[in-house]
Amino acid sequence: MENEFLSSDEIRAMTGVRCLDDQERVLKADGIPYKRRGRRLIVSRFHTREWLSGRVVTPSRGPNLALVR
Repeated sequence: MENEFLSSDEIRAMTGVRCLDDQERVLKADGIPYKRRGRRLIVSRFHTREWLSGRVVTPSRGPNLALVR
């Protein structure tokens, strides 16, 4: 079973850059959700696969109760 999150090497290969700040810029520009934890980026394999298949990946913030009537 593979890990849910990409390794640092996989993120580097996907973004094509080594610097963490540059990797973050690439992920943001491509619309791939991530979290930064200190000197590490956390990127979901699921979100990466969705992005690769052309789907718009939007992180969930929970239900918008303002829309419920």
